[in-house]
Amino acid sequence: MSLVVLLKLVHVTALCLWCGGLVILPTLFRKRTHLRDKEELYELQRFARAIYIVIASPAAFIAVFSGTALVFAREAFTIWMFLKLAAVGALVGLHVRIGFVLIHLFEPGRSYAFWRQIAGTGLAAGIISSILALVLGKPDFDLHLPVWLTTPGGLQSLFETMRPMP
Repeated sequence: MSLVVLLKLVHVTALCLWCGGLVILPTLFRKRTHLRDKEELYELQRFARAIYIVIASPAAFIAVFSGTALVFAREAFTIWMFLKLAAVGALVGLHVRIGFVLIHLFEPGRSYAFWRQIAGTGLAAGIISSILALVLGKPDFDLHLPVWLTTPGGLQSLFETMRPMP
């Protein structure tokens, strides 16, 4: 098995775990609103924290690390890849926000509104869909950028033309 195939396998597996966690957690948060028994609240909190800390967060780290390695292994320095990276940045931001909610949600008197569940799940699904569309479609964006801006190491050639002649 080649290194690229192994990286892709690790990357896709980690993405499935990470994205699955981000999609399911808003629904678990909503469940908190309907529980009053302290033992049930504690069990839900433990379960949600386990998904976030034991599954989603390590998977996010592995997905980002293996994805970065894939970019360099495949030399995928294209515009669609940079748009994908921006969408992954949005996924990271959502991950952090979900962690913040998890920290504060199980304090006494807190609840999680239905609209938040729909918004959180929809946002996760929308970001994941945009990443899939970019990766599977690999759209060709022709922005007519200068060659030095679209070529790895291209900035160096720009400075070479500016260097004074001896």
